[in-house]
Order: sequence, then C-alpha cells, then structure tokens
Amino acid sequence: MSPLSVAQIYRACPEDLFDFEVTSELGSLDLLSSHRRARDALDFGTAMRSEGFNLFVLGQPGHGMHDMTGRFLAERSHHEPTPPDIAYRYNFDDPARPCYLSLPTGTGRVLSADLDNLVDELRTAIPAVFESDEYQNRLHELKQAMGERQRDAIEAVRREAREHDILLLSTPNGFTFAPAADDDKMMSPEDFQKLPDDDRERIEGTVAILQKKLTAAIRRMPRLAKQLREQVDALNEEMLESAIGTPLEELEERYANHEGVLAHLTAIREAILAHVGSFIEDEPDIPPEAVFSRCHLNLIVDNQGTDGAPVVYLDLPSHQHLVGRIEHHVHNGTLLTDFSLIRAGGLHRANGGYLVLDARTLLTQPGAWETLKRVLRAGEIRTESLEQAYGLISTTTLEPEPVPLDLKVVLLGERLLYYLLCEHDPDFLELFKVQADLEDDLPRNDENLPLFARMLATQAREAALRPLDRSGVAAVMERASRLADDQRKLTARHRALGDLLQEADHWAGQASAAVIAREHVEKAVSQQLWRAGRLRERSFEQIVRGTLAIRTEGHEVGQVNGLSVLTLGDFAFGQPTRITATARPGAGQVVDIEREARLGGRIHSKAVMILSRCLAGRYAPDTPLSLSASLAFEQSYGGVEGDSASVAEACALISAIARAGIDQRLAVTGSIDQYGRVQAVGGVNEKIEGFFEICRARGELNGHGVLLPTTNVEQLMLGNEVREAVADGRFRLYAIADLDQALTLLTGLPLGEADSEGRYPAGTLNAGVMERLAAFHEAVKRKAEGNDGDEGGQDEEVDDHDG
Repeated sequence: MSPLSVAQIYRACPEDLFDFEVTSELGSLDLLSSHRRARDALDFGTAMRSEGFNLFVLGQPGHGMHDMTGRFLAERSHHEPTPPDIAYRYNFDDPARPCYLSLPTGTGRVLSADLDNLVDELRTAIPAVFESDEYQNRLHELKQAMGERQRDAIEAVRREAREHDILLLSTPNGFTFAPAADDDKMMSPEDFQKLPDDDRERIEGTVAILQKKLTAAIRRMPRLAKQLREQVDALNEEMLESAIGTPLEELEERYANHEGVLAHLTAIREAILAHVGSFIEDEPDIPPEAVFSRCHLNLIVDNQGTDGAPVVYLDLPSHQHLVGRIEHHVHNGTLLTDFSLIRAGGLHRANGGYLVLDARTLLTQPGAWETLKRVLRAGEIRTESLEQAYGLISTTTLEPEPVPLDLKVVLLGERLLYYLLCEHDPDFLELFKVQADLEDDLPRNDENLPLFARMLATQAREAALRPLDRSGVAAVMERASRLADDQRKLTARHRALGDLLQEADHWAGQASAAVIAREHVEKAVSQQLWRAGRLRERSFEQIVRGTLAIRTEGHEVGQVNGLSVLTLGDFAFGQPTRITATARPGAGQVVDIEREARLGGRIHSKAVMILSRCLAGRYAPDTPLSLSASLAFEQSYGGVEGDSASVAEACALISAIARAGIDQRLAVTGSIDQYGRVQAVGGVNEKIEGFFEICRARGELNGHGVLLPTTNVEQLMLGNEVREAVADGRFRLYAIADLDQALTLLTGLPLGEADSEGRYPAGTLNAGVMERLAAFHEAVKRKAEGNDGDEGGQDEEVDDHDG
C-alpha cells in the first residue's frame, strides 16, 4: 500500500493565480460578502417591519460578528429617517406621572434652550413687575380705597350718634358708646346718673340702636377685606400676566404646530398664575425656584447629531441599561426624585433604529432577558426599577408615561445559545423570527480566491497595516485552510485572520520590510504556536523521558499507538496514547475499562459496543463468540470521549487474540462501523503532528508514520517539517478505508481469504484469529462440561464475567 504524497497532505496556493503585486492595488470589500445567506437574512430582517421580526445573528467566536453586523446596520441606517427626540415634562395634574413628549428631530434641544431662557427671563421679570411703581401705586390705591370704605362705615355710625349727643369712642377692646356733655366731652357716670329717668332711658335706647348699626358695619369688614384680596389677586394676576404673557406668546407662536409643546406652555402659564404668592410672599408655601423647575424639559434622547436611524450597541445590557432609570438625590436624609431625574436606556436611544446586544451577556444579567421580552411584546418602554417591575418594593416613586417602541433588536450569539432558546423559551421564536447564520468557512475555489484576497486587503487597510504581497496572501490562504481543517475550505473567522495579519505586520516591521510576505506570515504562525506550546512541550517531555510509556520502535502484541487531541483554550495539540487489549476464553464480552472506571464518555462507550459487534460479525457470524476481552487507555487519568480510537482498539484486540505483534512505529486514528469500514475523525492534523514530534524527539525517523481514514485526506494541511519528512520518505502517512488495510499495515501479515469451508490459509492473520477463538471455544466448552459433572458440589465460578 503506497503512502500519501506531499501534494496529498498539503494544498499549496500558487502565487501566479493572483493578478496583483500587493494588496494595496485591490479595492475594499464588505466582509459580509462572503456570508451571502446571513447577508440576505439581514436584508430581509431589517426591511421587514412586522411585529416580531427581530434578528439573531449566529456564529462561532472569532467571526467578528459585532464588527460585520455593525457595519451592515450603519450602512442600512444611513438611508433611513432619523427618529424624533424624546423628552419628559412635568405633569402639573399628576406630578407622579411625568408626561412623555415626542419632538421632531433637533427640536428637543431648541425647545429645552427656549424653556431655559423663558425661566431666566421670568426669574427677573416677575420680581421686577411686583417691585414697579405702577404695581405699588395701584396696590396702595386699592388698600386706601378699601380703608376709606371701612372708615366711612364707622364714621356714619359716629355721625348719627353725635346727632343724638352720643359719642363713639375707640378703646383697646374695640368701640364703645357714651353720652356727651355740653362741652362735647364724654359725660361722667355721676352726671349720667343725675339725668332724669326719661333722658337716661332715651340715651340707652339710642345706644342700643347704634350698637346694632355698629355691629352691622363691623360685620361688613371681612367682606370688604375679601373684596380687597380679590382685587389684589386680580391685580397680581394682571401684573403677572403682563410679565409672562409676551414670552409665552412668542413660544406658543413658534411651536404652534406641536400640540404637546402648546399643552406644556399652557400648563406653565396656569401654574405660574396659580402660584402668584410664591413671588410676593416672604415665606411662600412653594418657593419660586420650585415653580420654575417645573417649566424645564428633560430631554432624554437628542437625535440632532444622528445621521439616519440610530444603531446602539449595549455592552452591558442590564435591566436599567435597557429601560433607563429614575435617579434620586438626598435632601435632609430623605431620597427625593422628580421628572428631571429620568434617564434614558438603550431602548430609548435606539428607538426608531437598531439595538445590538450580545445574547450571552444579556442572559447573564438578572431580569434583563424577561425585561426585553416584556418591552417587545408590549411595544412600549416603561422606565421602572427591577424591584418595581417585580413588586419587591412599595415605596412611592415616579411612574413615567411609557414611550412607544419602534425598533429592531439584533442579538449576537453562538449557535448553541440560539437553539437552546428555541428549545426552552416558547416566546423566543415569536420575538426573533429571523436568523442570520454566518458561514464557518468558504469554498476554496477559483471564484473565491480573488474575493478572499480583497477581504485580506480590506482587513489590512482598515487596521492600518502594511499591504501583503502575493506570497503573503498565499501564505494566509494556506493558513486559512489549516484553520478550517480542510484543503477545500477557507476559514471565515475574520478575527483569527485579522490577528494573524497584525502579527505578521509586526514581524514585517521588525524586518524593516515594506510589505507582508510569506516569511512574515509563517513567523507569526510559528510564534503563535510557540507562545501557546508550553504544556504541549511538558507533555511531550514526559513521553520522551519514558514517564508516559509510549513505544515507537519494535513490535508488541495487543498494544497500539492511538492518537488523541488535547484542547486548551484556542490551542490544540495531538498526543499519542498507548491502547492495550487482552483476550481470554469467555462469553463474548468486551470490557471497556474506561467505562467501568467511569472515565469513558457515552460516545466512546458506543464505539466499543460497535467494535465488539464488528468482531463478532467478522469472526463468529454463525456461532457464539467465546471471548472475554478488555480494552484500556494506559496511563490515562482523565475522561476519554469520542470514537476516533475504535480502529486502534480493534487492531489491538485482534492482535491480542492472534498473538500477532503490532508495529510500534505506526500510530492509527479513525472510527469504524459494524462492517469494519473506517470513518472520518476530527483533529487529524494535530494528531499526525503530535506523533511526528514524539518520533523525531526520540531519534531518527525510520519508517514511522500514521494511519488515517481515507475520508480525512482532504482535511490534511500539515506543517512544513512533516511535509519535508514525508518527501524524504522518513515519515509516512497511509490512508485506510477499512479495518483490513489497517491490520495489514500494522502487523505486516497477510489477512488471508477464507475457502469454501471458512478456513483461512496457514500463516495469515485471520487464520491465527480463528485458531485462537476455536481454542477459546473448546476451553469454555470443557469448563461447562466439567461444571455439569460436579454432582452435589458447588459450581465452579466461570472466568468469563470480568465485565
């Protein structure tokens, strides 16, 4: 069987395919151009205005989802109308429910400034009008006229009393009547008693009548005082109207087309007139500044500088950052708030445009996912704390009027998150009906090569890097195939390619090169592997020193070198594993020691079951398989998962049955089905390179190699050192399609073909297996017969229940 050639294990990128010298000659390219399916979904989702057609962008880490989606939305939103400004105003009817105000774009800032100017003007104009001579004179006239009316009422009684020779006197306790003497002075009590009885009775009767008239006059005093207050209030209102009328009328004329603004101006007028006492009293119930503070505007979203529809990305999408918050300030140890302390959230700022969120971050914020769903279902934004939303507090606070919602929410996340939400949240697909699934890789064909080169040119240009020459582009493309683990694919993970370009640019700078060439790209790749390779070196060191027993020379029965992949973060490396098998007479059981020790995963357990059925169908299709076998990964102390070792396990088990040695210079990877066909596995590049490093570290390469599935050949993009060893014939790679080919290469023995009676030629591997299995069967049969003949005794325990 011929080993693979260098051309089969690495697909180079010829530089003559490119019609440019450096990438600076190429035009820029939209990075989404290589993701046609996702771009069509984004086009549809952003154009679809029906309810629930929000978007979820699916992709693996490294795709650069945020950058690509952000650029697409920025380009799309540029041609869409800019949404109105959003503000809150004081609700004079119910201060606890501030009123929402929607204003044409740019009007919010102008209106806010106009209201500030209005307050500044009124702050000086109102005190001035009440300090004016006109106001003071008119107020004095009103008070004087009212005082004269009060005096006239008393004087009328006084004059009538004088006509009857009675005096009306003022005392500290009020008014009193007294008879008058001849000199117009009050008559003394002694003189009054000397008067005839008729005169005294006349005077007392007159005094009684005058007392009633005086009482009536005094009772009219509160009515006159009330009239005075009404007159003063009318005067105050008139003067106040003269102070506020002109500036308010100017604003009303300016905003005649905005009903909400006119309603606010009308409310301001009524509030100022209703609180006139705040401007003239020394200790008013409401200070003037408190009245003026209600006139301002709380502009929470100003879209004046927005070009088209807004695109907002929230890096921390908590409940408050989504729906906004109501702040408080401390006054005399008490928390206070008002409409001016309402703050916008991401939903407010993105209203009329697009809100971009990271799905994983959103789901980790307490209550944020439920808040977003509630807002999207209701179609309005309610600014309230998380405690209010869930009824955890009962303190009095503001309840701002909800803001109508009109936006698209774009979630960015991994595919696993998307499908988990589909499975476990019944509301998810009702709210996010459009999925934009990014490609993991691109076909490596003549059509995509120029596209990929332009993509590299775009990334280099946007990152302000040196341009790449043709050799640099070819090297990046070859690396892109390695990252895709496929000769026919190019990775679409833009972040990984961008990082590679930046590192290559660094090494080009170190070499004082004007362009990025192949050597700089290869230097960047080797440095990436060097920085991440400490644990790999320590692992290989244990094998080279013999701490981990891996044989790479000679032949061993029941022992084979399997290949595994260890992944640490974003770095993976291959490592050989010693797989051993034992075989003895038994009842057809294959014991998976990893499973029995609870170190084997479900996939590995399934692979062992398939393996046991494959052997039974191969060597005992019509008779019981009298075999008790065991399989183990030696010196493996962690979990074992996957089916990529099932070919190696099958070869080790057949070797143990036939007592045929396996060439330890070779390692094998691949899974098998029940018919012995070899199937593809993952991580084949890392596995081959890991075994190559171990063999090279132990000495000269001499016939060492790896067996891999034929279906994995197109995924090979091996390193330069491996390719050189393959070219020299020092290291060999064999593509196997079935178990027979693996056994032939590993044991060096012919398999042999059965004759009409099912017998294999002597000296062949299959003949050895059948002879040993026949011996097992006879041993089990003798054991069973011996137990049957043991009368009255206890049956001897059969050695075939190890599992």
